[in-house]
Amino acid sequence: MTTTWPYLDVHQSRTHEPTPYEYKLAATLEEVFTKEGHELSDVVRGLNSRQVHAPDGAPWTEESFRAEMNRLGACPR
Repeated sequence: MTTTWPYLDVHQSRTHEPTPYEYKLAATLEEVFTKEGHELSDVVRGLNSRQVHAPDGAPWTEESFRAEMNRLGACPR
């Protein structure tokens, strides 16, 4: 990281080290974005087809994905 403005600290909003669940979700999202698309429906379908479930163990829905991204701080509120 540089100390001159503008700079980007890629972990500037991180409050803790990622959990194994968060690492798995991130890796799977990267794969889905690469192979299936960026639309929310593509993401939900891709996660569910790879058996990467929501934190409660249920299949993802668009609503549960949005809620989880908000919880993780990945989306503006």
